[in-house]
Amino acid sequence: MSQPTPPPYDPNAGQQPYTPPAPAPQPYAQQPYAQQPYAQPVAPQAYAQAYPQQGYAGAVAPANNTLALVSLISGIAAFVIIPFIGSIVAIITGHMAKKQIAQTGEGGGGMATAGLILGYVGIGLAVLGVIAWIAIVGLAASSGEFNYSN
Repeated sequence: MSQPTPPPYDPNAGQQPYTPPAPAPQPYAQQPYAQQPYAQPVAPQAYAQAYPQQGYAGAVAPANNTLALVSLISGIAAFVIIPFIGSIVAIITGHMAKKQIAQTGEGGGGMATAGLILGYVGIGLAVLGVIAWIAIVGLAASSGEFNYSN
């Protein structure tokens, strides 16, 4: 005799079908809108004509002076890559940028000042380095280490 086959597995067997809960009652009836939403303009030109652009004083920062940026980069490069030449370029372009900023009202005065400071400090350190080198060579020569009379 053959065994009877069991029925296929049903994971929902014996459960009631899901019914969502009833929505909560509203305490107040929803009021209708007093007016319809605003209509959107058809084209960007209509929007520009209906609402002209209004600027505020000081809302846009002035463009930075290019020489001020060159001065700052040269002043930094004087300490990293090209010591003496970078300092000279930073000083020259810093003074030129300060003059242009005073005439045109561009931004970048702080960058020009920082480039000038870095340039002058670089020149000062280079001068101190040359003085120190001369002093070291002079002390070495006077101590007799350089004996040219063999």
